[in-house]
Amino acid sequence: MQDIIAMDHIVKVFPPNVVALDDVSVTFRQGEIHAVVGENGAGKSTLMKILYGMIPANSGEIVHRGKAVRFNTPAEATAHGIGMVHQEILLVPQYTIWENIILGYEPVSLFGQIDRKKARELVQKQIEAFQFNLNPDAKVADISVAARQKVEILKLLYRKVTFLILDEPTSVLTPQEIPQLFTELRNLRKEGCTIVYISHHLDEVLDLSDRTTVLRKGKKIATVDTETLTMRSLAQMMVGREIIFEPVRKTQHPGSIAFEISGITLAQKAKRVLDDIHIQVRAGEVAGVAGVEGNGQQELVKAIMGLIPVDRGKISVQGQDLTHVSILERRKKIAFVSQDRAAMGTSLTASIKENAIMTHHRLNPQLTRVRGSVLDDLAIDNFTERLRKEFDIQMDRPEAEIRSLSGGNQQKVILGREFKLDTPFLLLDQPSRGLDVGSIEYIHRQILQMRDEGHAILLLSSDLEELFRITDRIYVLHRGKIIADLKTENTTLNEVGMLMLEGGPSHAETHH
Repeated sequence: MQDIIAMDHIVKVFPPNVVALDDVSVTFRQGEIHAVVGENGAGKSTLMKILYGMIPANSGEIVHRGKAVRFNTPAEATAHGIGMVHQEILLVPQYTIWENIILGYEPVSLFGQIDRKKARELVQKQIEAFQFNLNPDAKVADISVAARQKVEILKLLYRKVTFLILDEPTSVLTPQEIPQLFTELRNLRKEGCTIVYISHHLDEVLDLSDRTTVLRKGKKIATVDTETLTMRSLAQMMVGREIIFEPVRKTQHPGSIAFEISGITLAQKAKRVLDDIHIQVRAGEVAGVAGVEGNGQQELVKAIMGLIPVDRGKISVQGQDLTHVSILERRKKIAFVSQDRAAMGTSLTASIKENAIMTHHRLNPQLTRVRGSVLDDLAIDNFTERLRKEFDIQMDRPEAEIRSLSGGNQQKVILGREFKLDTPFLLLDQPSRGLDVGSIEYIHRQILQMRDEGHAILLLSSDLEELFRITDRIYVLHRGKIIADLKTENTTLNEVGMLMLEGGPSHAETHH
């Protein structure tokens, strides 16, 4: 296989002195799936953004098919057959699939008008050629996230792209949609496409890629044939130390019930999205909620936090009824980590220290002076510094915007802030989503430490292996109902997976 692109001695420094890429060289061959892996902040996305013309390198060279090139915009990269599908999908929801695909590259008739019939035919041919199961006339607003991702890929293929960069493509997919995506990517490889696959999911990398490049702290560690790697060896290359994949929880003897929801019911548009939900979590226990996304998880989280009112039922912490109290009143008893870091977990344009004291500024009298009406800058600086040390947050200045941090470090700020509220109950919604193996291992240790200190924790995760590593019990949520309450040590990944997919009797047997 011939090299299609070579990136030689790439250096990228972000002001004032953050070295994102330090003399990185890597080649990509025609017709291969090439994985790029590394911890958050290792430089994966930065390297690809340089290749795609989104940001300039400080030094280094890109060689495309034997010629040195410099792409100043994504349009220039696309003209050379390079395309990138980002984590955030960028489509027009009101347009149909075929209208989105041709946008900006419309075939025109002799009179200069868009040839709608020809455009739709071209898109239909493409859908059939790559075996994508899509209806070209469907509106993007009405299709699944997985289908939207296929539209993004087809949009690039329509522009004659033969080099595809996919940044965390499975982070928005359900477990059932991933194998189909892999089949489609393998079909593209057969057609001669080169695919660069950025992922934190090491099992996906091992299953899908031909070669793997590992970055660590801005440096290239190695490029190797994937078939020579194991999960453990790949993780060790990424992190620089051994990662343990076995369950890390120890048997715990939980205390009294600290959190309880009983009979919670919620209807939206005449459909029950939560149906008579009963959940109990004891002090010193991690209970997990497993389910394919879209089965009521978001509504459950919003109901607990008071973001949506419930039709029926009761929510209580340590016996105190919170069903109808304000969000601030709930926050005295509930720490909350949202699955959406950017929209709900942080204010991206605010500073690290401003994000660190959110909620604390209303509940923690040590951060204020003058009878609680003025924030105390020195106390805030000290609090942020304690968070930095205790949660190993890699940051330059507390005054910097939080969006300047890697995803893993942003999540550490959020976890530190929430854990420091010292509430009896913690609600954690996908706390490790989009993070690398090192950050995930760290977060799991912190969660278990909170459990050992006697906090009650409810963990929602779409990652079954995560639930089996750190939970004591697993509730299975299916179509808005709790269909099973299982002791983790008495069940299997397969059993929970089948319940998630197929449901079960309305009162599944509880394994104790």
